[in-house]
Amino acid sequence: MGKLTAVAVKAALAIPGTYQDGDGLFLKVGKTGAASWLLRLQRDGKRQDIGLGSAKLVTLAEARARAAELRKAVKVEKRDVLTERKDEEAAKVTFREAATQYHSENEAGWKSDVYGRQWLASLENYAFPKLGDMTTGGITAADIISVLTPIWQEIPETARQVRNRICAVLDYSHAKGWRSTEAPSGNSSLKAGRGLPRQIKKPSNRKAMPYVAVPSFLTALRRKPSYSRLALDLLILTGVRSQEVRLAKWDEFDLDQRLWTIPAEHMKRSRAHIVPLSEAAMAVLAKAEAMQMEGAEVVFPGMTGKAMSNMTLLKVMRDMQEPFHVHGFRSSFTDWAANEGFPNAVVEAALAHKTPDAVQAAYRRTTYLGTPDNPGARVKLMEAWGEYCSGVAAS
Repeated sequence: MGKLTAVAVKAALAIPGTYQDGDGLFLKVGKTGAASWLLRLQRDGKRQDIGLGSAKLVTLAEARARAAELRKAVKVEKRDVLTERKDEEAAKVTFREAATQYHSENEAGWKSDVYGRQWLASLENYAFPKLGDMTTGGITAADIISVLTPIWQEIPETARQVRNRICAVLDYSHAKGWRSTEAPSGNSSLKAGRGLPRQIKKPSNRKAMPYVAVPSFLTALRRKPSYSRLALDLLILTGVRSQEVRLAKWDEFDLDQRLWTIPAEHMKRSRAHIVPLSEAAMAVLAKAEAMQMEGAEVVFPGMTGKAMSNMTLLKVMRDMQEPFHVHGFRSSFTDWAANEGFPNAVVEAALAHKTPDAVQAAYRRTTYLGTPDNPGARVKLMEAWGEYCSGVAAS
């Protein structure tokens, strides 16, 4: 028979201290008012204190019953109940939770904020729909292959990145004790030619819309205004990359001077880039400002108010039944500029391309922007492109 009574337990809840019931069972009441049942046992010569729950929720009789079960498990059945409990908790950790925690813990080590966002976004877009709610310990090579198969040939580089990031999360889960083994090796079932098919090498150039088709495409694009369509519109008119327009914030734009200064962390080469804004581009920004979402972080927000995913603009193209790639509009712009006789150096500067010749790069310091009173070649280039796109589209 234990030393405590139900009345004694009720009284003890108001007084901090430790109250022994006997045979290892005791009640511990903290200074904050928290009260817990604990069972102290010896296993392999080591003391173990096993929690049995809150004394405000578990009665004395229930605590004694649980203690009796655990004594039998440890002393008679020789079980390691603490390890079993740990395994039970680990079995509840989902892939989404593990990936989010891994991303948070390694945040300081990302090479840029943009890379950090892209790292998690790739899992959100491709892995979480199938693996997000699965426990880390239950994910097999077959599950990973089911994620990768739809994108393995279509976007091979992204697929390989997703594979590596999934495996990084599973290795992390193994280190945390949430998973009994490390991730399946990239040299075994997740290697091309084994569990996954060999990737077919395709031309690296992304399919570009012929520039003669751009004006009519913009006419169709502008019939149904939305953030994603406005973002694609500005991308075409300015010749920038998808990331630069998706992450754009209002403080990057000087609408009086009609300049867009893209910060280095948004650029592929990690160097700030200034884009002259044509009349057509200013019109797109005016529409975006009129539609501005309260609390949005970016000019063209997604559903949550944050930056839209890197697949959103491509989805606009697919919804309009266009087979071309978003990045291909930079090629469309280049072909048009060449046909119109604009100097190649000016076009390359507009595209923020690196000058391939080291000597030229050392001496060519101009941005071709000119001054407000004397606009430079790039200003004239972008205005002419905007007029071509919108002027012909309007007609």
